[in-house]
Amino acid sequence: MGFNDEFRDRTKQFALRVIKLFRSLPNNDEARIIGKQLLRSACSVGANFRAATRSRSDAEFYSKLSIVVEEADESAFWIELLMASGIVSKTKLESLYNESIEITKITAVSRKTAKFKK
Repeated sequence: MGFNDEFRDRTKQFALRVIKLFRSLPNNDEARIIGKQLLRSACSVGANFRAATRSRSDAEFYSKLSIVVEEADESAFWIELLMASGIVSKTKLESLYNESIEITKITAVSRKTAKFKK
């Protein structure tokens, strides 16, 4: 299994973890609004990385990878809000937050490498 396959699985697992988190959120407006934003961005991470690996050109690869970086960073933001607002405890979200940061860093480096290949 190569890097792309492993990272495709990793981003899918990230999305699945967020789905489980979303299901466990309190049933109030602020939790649901932030939760839906997180759900959307986290699922987009996996979907766009998958699309990047199937890209038809270097430009398309770079573009899709840029979306992954953006959505992973946005996911980190929504997780930060859930923690800072006290909706979910920091200890419950720390691992998920760290994963969003790692995914952001890995794809940002990959994007930079792809840019220099051009």
